[in-house]
Amino acid sequence: MYEYIKGNITEITPAYVVVETGGIGYFINISLQTYSQISRLGEVRLLLQYIVREDAQILFGFFDEDERNVFRLLMSVNGIGANTARMMLSSITSQEVRMAIEKDDISKLKSVKGIGLKTAQRIVVDLKDKISKTPAGNIFVSANKHNRDEAVSAMVTLGFTKSAVEKYIDALLLKEPDLTVESLIKQALKQL
Repeated sequence: MYEYIKGNITEITPAYVVVETGGIGYFINISLQTYSQISRLGEVRLLLQYIVREDAQILFGFFDEDERNVFRLLMSVNGIGANTARMMLSSITSQEVRMAIEKDDISKLKSVKGIGLKTAQRIVVDLKDKISKTPAGNIFVSANKHNRDEAVSAMVTLGFTKSAVEKYIDALLLKEPDLTVESLIKQALKQL
């Protein structure tokens, strides 16, 4: 129903923000991930997720599309509500959630307060196929994915372990998304 809101921040905490637009202040729940992006801004544009329950109508705000996509996927898992999904995105980034699901990293998901072994396993099972089909924000766009895959392949051919190489190259691409295959390999060779 609501896609985004643009306006002035009149109040902000790590859990919520009040955005004034058109003379109305909207109370919007946010994660720490979004808070860190908007905490110093005066005006903001947040993507929204509108939740209607029997007893409440709640807005959740996101700085980027990837965080909102991951939030929606998490809410589709049985036993994960909006507040639990927000807690997860406050503890680990949306990119880290994606990687944990793709790599079956149950311990990473369990590190979030309120997520036990069974819930973490359910998240992986339910979202494993869906997560790769959902558009991501940073490094998983086609050109960068190609560069990433090429660099990982080259490093594995040189004898490095795939998991260590993927972790390092993903971290590099988060900092500098436009690195070439050659640059990725050179930097990885220096560090691994």
